[in-house]
Amino acid sequence: MNLLPPKQSDIYRQNADNCLELAEAASTDPERQRFRRMEVSWRALAAEQDWLDGQIESAKP
Repeated sequence: MNLLPPKQSDIYRQNADNCLELAEAASTDPERQRFRRMEVSWRALAAEQDWLDGQIESAKP
């Protein structure tokens, strides 16, 4: 049993997964595109948080 709180990047990835589900359920193309953009943004935030936490090296020069 893990008593540690979830990492911030994991929370961001959960948000991205929720946006993906919303995009798949969207009834219009603009709505679908909006949720997909939100998903991409959450995943970018998760990667940035992993970098800030020292879990991955930056791909930036």
